[in-house]
Amino acid sequence: MRLVLLGQTGQVAREVLAQAPAGWDVIALGRSEADFTDPLGALAALKHARPDAVINAVAYTAVDRAEEEEALALQVNGATPGVLAAECAAMTLPFVHLSTDYVFDGAGHTPHAPEDTTAPIGAYGRTKLAGEEAVRAAGGPHAILRTSWVFSAHGANFVKTMLRLGSERDSLSIVADQIGGPTSARAIARACLTIAKTLCDAPDTGGTYHFSGSPEVSWADFAREIFAQSGLGCDVADIPSSDYPTPAQRPLNSRLDCRTTEAVFGIARPDWRADLAEVLKDLKEQQQ
Repeated sequence: MRLVLLGQTGQVAREVLAQAPAGWDVIALGRSEADFTDPLGALAALKHARPDAVINAVAYTAVDRAEEEEALALQVNGATPGVLAAECAAMTLPFVHLSTDYVFDGAGHTPHAPEDTTAPIGAYGRTKLAGEEAVRAAGGPHAILRTSWVFSAHGANFVKTMLRLGSERDSLSIVADQIGGPTSARAIARACLTIAKTLCDAPDTGGTYHFSGSPEVSWADFAREIFAQSGLGCDVADIPSSDYPTPAQRPLNSRLDCRTTEAVFGIARPDWRADLAEVLKDLKEQQQ
């Protein structure tokens, strides 16, 4: 199995490299090989690699900055994935594309199903939705995997921020009215690898799927679990989103209905609390 991984240093990309099965030839194309602001250059790198399948783990994820840089975010999240998906379609190559719960408006309390109406409330969500639409329009075998609240031992994420702040302060005020499923990059990587292999064997399994950690939780309760598992004595006070204004509005309801993903690919929702324990262990080992 020859796999092209678009991305190299991001949270999910690093875990795809670490979790790929023995015997797979994984070619990771980072920014120097496949710059998503240069779609023709990225296309040339993909053609040169001649893979059996492609996983796209590249994204512009600066949610707040996207409000001012929507054109750049649209190029990275929308236009270039569409160009690459079209080339994969021409070669009949499976294309696995990561997306986000931000394509929904976050209304209500029911988990969003893959077929639910999308209505992003910010620039980041709009650009990710554009990427989804471009991948579908390409017409090749593909799977769009929406996920949420990604964390790992790598890069910048909520877990690492809480560990830093929790070691500096006795208490923190954390948003409690946004609810979602924290999802480890390791679990996402494993899901992407399984989906890529399945698409190679059964291209008709393509479509749009959801994958997030269980159980759903607020950011405040996520922080409490981080402090509990790490042994940090930092108290958490619940606050509404209105008390923590940001340039980009966040969805209140980030719950994702993942039942189709399990039914089609046999990928069950992971317990994020167990995955958090693994990440904390990894971080501790990094410090030794």
